[in-house]
Amino acid sequence: METPVDIILKSAIRTIPDYPKPGIMFRDITTLLGDARAFRRSVDALVQPYAGGKVDKIAGIEARGFILGGAVAHQLSAGFVPIRKKGKLPHET
Repeated sequence: METPVDIILKSAIRTIPDYPKPGIMFRDITTLLGDARAFRRSVDALVQPYAGGKVDKIAGIEARGFILGGAVAHQLSAGFVPIRKKGKLPHET
């Protein structure tokens, strides 16, 4: 059964059929990110299982993972580790 948070999040994510190719249903989260209530709820839902625990770092995969991971890290008072493709950072990782 869907929770109220499930309904809010699903309604905030735009679906673009046949992108980038036929048969693919692309889930565009930019609409969720632009909706303050839905964005807050998504971050809260990601934080909830770890609240009160000891989390040192949150890792996020580019590019959307940077947005959500950064917000989650902030809420948990944790550091953030961006994960990028090889050769995309100027320093050795």
